Amino acid sequence: MLPKTDFETHRIQGFTNATGERIDVPLISHIADNLWSGGCIEGVKLPKYIDIVISLYPWEKYRLHPHQVRTEITMHDHDGMPDIDQLHQIADTVNTHRKDGKNVLVHCQAGLNRSGLVAGLALIKAGMTPENAIKLLRIQRCKAVLCNKTFRDFLLSKHATRRRR
Repeated sequence: MLPKTDFETHRIQGFTNATGERIDVPLISHIADNLWSGGCIEGVKLPKYIDIVISLYPWEKYRLHPHQVRTEITMHDHDGMPDIDQLHQIADTVNTHRKDGKNVLVHCQAGLNRSGLVAGLALIKAGMTPENAIKLLRIQRCKAVLCNKTFRDFLLSKHATRRRR
């Protein structure tokens, strides 16, 4: 039997690898206008209001409605950075869908680091300052977002703003 969940009340609970901080976050969180960020549980059916899924954690998949489109990118949460050019391409794709009026979910396993990196870069490329993008993600998702110092430092660096569209 496939798992069912209530996206208003279901929580991801555990501890961060980076800091050991306890987390208790919704499965997905609304970040800004048509941008969502979160984690994933295998087989859970996404709400219909999501149009585009950018999955950075292909080992677990949401079940999709017929109108929903998923793009899978394998990205790891560790001290090294993913390919910078690919990261910019993903953020540009997120923003293209957002400009087209699509509701975009960027997800990884728990919705903290990989999804925070991509959603944060998309917000920066859309004109937000790095500091405000990180602050918004932490307010809307949880304070442990971007506890991976390498990812956070990248967003605060000149490399995050080098290719604005």
